[in-house]
Amino acid sequence: MMGVQTKMNDIVYLVIVIGISLAALLGALFLMGSIGKVKVEDEKMREIAGIIREGSMAYLFRQYKVLAVFIVVMFIVLCFTPGLGVQGAICFITGALLSALAGFIGMRAATKANVRTAAEASRGQQPALRVAFSGGAIMGLCVVAFGILGIAAFYVIFKDIFAVITGFGLGASSIALFCRVGGGIYTKAADVGADLVGKVEAGIPEDDPRNPGVIADNVGDNVGDVAGMGSDLFESYVGAIISALLLGVVGFAEKGVFFTLLMVAAGLLASLIGVVIVRALKVKKPQTAFDVGTYLSVALEIIATLALSLYFFDGALWPFWTVVIGLAVGVLVGKITEIYTSDGYRPVKRVAEASKTGPATNILQGFSLGLKSTAIVILLLAASIIGSFMLGGAFGVALAAVGMLSTVALTISVDTYGPIADNAGGIAEMSGQPESIREITDTLDSAGNTTAAIGKGFSICSAALTALSLFMTYAQTVGITVIDVLTPKVLAGVLIGGMLPFLFSALTIEAVSKSANRMIEEIRRQFREIPGILEGKGKPDYKRCIDISTSAAIRQMILPGVIAIVAPILVGVLLGAEALGGLLVGSLVTGVLMAIMMANSGGAWDNTKKHIEASAGGKGSEEHKAAVIGDTVGDPFKDTAGPSLNILIKLMSIVAVVFAPLFLR
Repeated sequence: MMGVQTKMNDIVYLVIVIGISLAALLGALFLMGSIGKVKVEDEKMREIAGIIREGSMAYLFRQYKVLAVFIVVMFIVLCFTPGLGVQGAICFITGALLSALAGFIGMRAATKANVRTAAEASRGQQPALRVAFSGGAIMGLCVVAFGILGIAAFYVIFKDIFAVITGFGLGASSIALFCRVGGGIYTKAADVGADLVGKVEAGIPEDDPRNPGVIADNVGDNVGDVAGMGSDLFESYVGAIISALLLGVVGFAEKGVFFTLLMVAAGLLASLIGVVIVRALKVKKPQTAFDVGTYLSVALEIIATLALSLYFFDGALWPFWTVVIGLAVGVLVGKITEIYTSDGYRPVKRVAEASKTGPATNILQGFSLGLKSTAIVILLLAASIIGSFMLGGAFGVALAAVGMLSTVALTISVDTYGPIADNAGGIAEMSGQPESIREITDTLDSAGNTTAAIGKGFSICSAALTALSLFMTYAQTVGITVIDVLTPKVLAGVLIGGMLPFLFSALTIEAVSKSANRMIEEIRRQFREIPGILEGKGKPDYKRCIDISTSAAIRQMILPGVIAIVAPILVGVLLGAEALGGLLVGSLVTGVLMAIMMANSGGAWDNTKKHIEASAGGKGSEEHKAAVIGDTVGDPFKDTAGPSLNILIKLMSIVAVVFAPLFLR
């Protein structure tokens, strides 16, 4: 009788989890419909938006064609991998497809919302904010709902061979890395090229339609900061949940599984409520609405987790406190990131002051800011690891990671809002809209820069905790309890792991540099050869610039992605399971530090430029030119290499878990 009751309870839990996920998808569908009802009357705005949408989707389809080959090859390999087989391969391909689908839906929503945000700006800031945020919320709700539905479905199907679900995480992580790297190379090649030739050499404003690279720059916002970021956070979310489930089922059987699933479902529901609140609030500053929605969703998740902890663990509160630790650290890191990257605080103002003496001092001050910003974040992470482990062991650390990501649907919504607002400003500028509209889109874009920086800080910390919990899963899988760094092979593994984030960053930044060189040469050529282009009489060849960024991104995303997958397998096979453990430790340490530094330096350089534009220096001043140089250096830091490192450390960890049977001797 007790077994029947338990079975019924399990069914009820799954129905609740799936029901909340479906409700979130219905919410996303409603938001898509509400955006579609907004009319765009201006023909020029529709034309420019059409080119951006066409370029964005063309890139995405070309990228997916290349990734389809990778998916097929990996599917075949996994079919013959011990411990996974066809079932694990099916999980892999599903995770890969859902990751790609999340990026695709986010791209569709963003390219639909950008022009409508610009159109609604004629009615005021609040209508424009509602459209831009709704476009971001579609991505946020879909990413989380897809993750929960996929994991819940495979739990039902493969609960007796639970380890095969790691294939789902591998699919999500591998596709996310390619999408993040490719999108980052695309967007920054276009951005750097358009800025250096347009702003510095030609002296024309940002988003000026006379600049041949301006459309490619706006396309890049979508392929990098929307599709790439969506796949990134999808794999973070999935990886954290899978690690918690694997560790939870070992120590607490199905109790640990359903506590985790219901907790993340509650977080999705809390985020959905937060989305409704943000859309309904009427405030002067967009950041105020985002803060209210974020803190409300966090509070609701805390209440739900408390109830679930009391219910599943017979009144014990340690699971609740581990989740609270993750949530608290996520909020604190977001605030710290804001302090280091927002022009409302002293660090960015110091970079602006340094710009008065040229680009060298701007870069030095910004670089030192990024290095310094690692200290507090790392100390917070260290405290969260110690605290959550003392409370719940390895499962406690995994729960802290899941807790940090439990309201990620709202985090993604706010993060995706940024590039939509940025695109809206570009469309307004290129279509010659009144200055009042551009002022509104600039206000929205300014808030978007801060939210993007906060989102990157959040992603880095969640990546660190997720990678650590996956490392613990790997150690448990291969039976390692102690890693002796005095052993030559382990020490070699630590050094190799520590080197990989540097090599990976070098390849991605070099890819941006090469692509930007081609973009710069093309923009200069068009300025020389197309008559009257700078006078506004000649029409730039936008599609040529789009094609340059697309081809470069697709070609140069392959090597970094292959290294991330092949390196841990080679070390594990050649040097053994303990050496691979050393590699994971080394890559985690250097990867997290470099990601924090690059994200915060890049964000600070970006907002320094905007701070100078709005201050006494102004556009065209010598300090503004120095800030533009700093911003172009920071672009691949914050939007290509930095975000990709998050995925690198998690992908190598999940590769180690998936292929663990190969490393046992």
